[in-house]
Amino acid sequence: MAAYLIANITVRNPARFEEYRAAVPAVIARFGGRYLVRGGAVEAREGEPGLNRLVILEFPDMPAARAFYDSAEYAPLLALRLASTTGSVALVEGIAA
Repeated sequence: MAAYLIANITVRNPARFEEYRAAVPAVIARFGGRYLVRGGAVEAREGEPGLNRLVILEFPDMPAARAFYDSAEYAPLLALRLASTTGSVALVEGIAA
């Protein structure tokens, strides 16, 4: 069953974040991931969702999502993102189709 990485971030250093944004898609793809949402407009309908830059990645399963996040390939990019943004990231299991 699919798994999702959901990130809600605020960019604090646009130049450094651009380095991250340019490099990360290839690493995501290596682990079978793909973008579903990548920082598009958010239109709140109920309440205040507290969303800034929302990113949702889909992976084939939870082991693939974990492998991406914990990988040696992603580690330097993660450090770059953490240095250029604030926010939260969660891995979420999908439902069986």
